[in-house]
Amino acid sequence: MDLQLLRGFVRVADAGTFTAAARRYGVTQPTLSRAVAKLEEELGQPVFERQGRSLALTDAGRLLRERAGQILGLVDDLKSEITDDGETGRVRVGAIPTIAPYFLPPLLERFKTERPRAAAVVREEVTDQCLELLNRGELDLAIVALPLPRPTAAQYLEVTPLFEEPLRLVLHPGHELAGRPTVSARDVEPEPFILLGEAHCLTEHVLDYCRRKSVQPVAVERTSQLAMVQELVALGHGVSLIPEMAAVKDDSPRRVYRKLRGPEPTRTIAIARNPYRFESKLVKAFRESVTA
Repeated sequence: MDLQLLRGFVRVADAGTFTAAARRYGVTQPTLSRAVAKLEEELGQPVFERQGRSLALTDAGRLLRERAGQILGLVDDLKSEITDDGETGRVRVGAIPTIAPYFLPPLLERFKTERPRAAAVVREEVTDQCLELLNRGELDLAIVALPLPRPTAAQYLEVTPLFEEPLRLVLHPGHELAGRPTVSARDVEPEPFILLGEAHCLTEHVLDYCRRKSVQPVAVERTSQLAMVQELVALGHGVSLIPEMAAVKDDSPRRVYRKLRGPEPTRTIAIARNPYRFESKLVKAFRESVTA
């Protein structure tokens, strides 16, 4: 079975459509279509069910996706072990969406400067998906937030805390609470809250803080993007809690950020890896640059 065909199949399976896979991985859609068609011809059965514009894995496709991940991970490990010079190769880094665009860019820029012949491949996924990809050997490292929503998903992984990050209250600048230097949890209890979807661990951090403060937020909006949360706040739909790394990057006059009084809500940023997989000198160097 051709490894390139397997890679093409995995890319389509992970992206959900041929178009999304082509855009994400920089290959043409016909190339991916041919790869999947050849695999289906070789296997004698379909690996995808076409559901309008989207794709769903068949039973055969799910088994193939699991085995393909293992096979490709072993091949990549083998190449890394043979050509392990610490200067060439690639590092596959995963990060959750509320961390990736704020924390990773300066790390990647420094990495590119220090090792110009190496490449960093970044995948932005929710926590559970990052941990699953680590377990399967499809990521070398993942930047996540603790506590993990499903600790059992990381039972075979090594998770190292990096730093504690506070969450900031984000308000419309015309909101009556915006004039205060700090705000209490009780002050925002009656306010409509804007939350990320349930797949995002940030939502659990927010709800956990509210439970500890005996506050029941009124969630009126759910979205999948942190930028959309900020935009909805700017439009006056409600308030929210935003990671500090996102707050400091936001220079829009349409939003203001305030600290919460008392023990403020926080999350712990951590780096995870699979200690049962080969770690190249390049990956180790990247990991150590993050933990330094």
